[in-house]
Amino acid sequence: MLNIVLFGPPGSGKGTQSEKVIEKYGLVHISTGDILREEVAAQTDLGKQAKEIMDKGELVSDKIVIGMIRKKLEENQGGSGFIFDGFPRTVNQARELRKALTDYDERVGVMISLEVPREELVKRLLMRGKESGRSDDNMETINKRIDVYNRQTIPVTYYYDKMHKHAAVEGTGSVDMIFERIVKVISMVKQ
Repeated sequence: MLNIVLFGPPGSGKGTQSEKVIEKYGLVHISTGDILREEVAAQTDLGKQAKEIMDKGELVSDKIVIGMIRKKLEENQGGSGFIFDGFPRTVNQARELRKALTDYDERVGVMISLEVPREELVKRLLMRGKESGRSDDNMETINKRIDVYNRQTIPVTYYYDKMHKHAAVEGTGSVDMIFERIVKVISMVKQ
């Protein structure tokens, strides 16, 4: 199986590139936001726990998120692999993901981080806000989200660096150019 973590700050193009990677390699897309919404909608035990926490405006615990990830891994055994989009967000989540994959005799093949200068991220997110009408894509919120990413999430790259699994990819240029860079990294992993 090919298991990829696709990483990057808000506005780096993770969603766009995830779709292209999924299409090319037939991977199962695992996005914690999507999984949370699915579990809540299905009213599973984990979904009910998550909804109660989210309704209070709090972050869902790693334990619940990992439980949902484990369920998704179990449901999709025998496929081509997984792409983890925006997950793990903390070193603890990265460790828990490693344990969960090990239970299925699997591992992360590569963690690809999309590297985009802050000015470009801001420009992209402001444009997205105008085009989609997303009220959270404003200067204040954008800067907060990028700062939180830099402070809390960047350490995950160091975790994967230590295992020689981190590959930084330039996230500027056309969508196809960026995708070619990602494919080049994946082809080295698949050898």
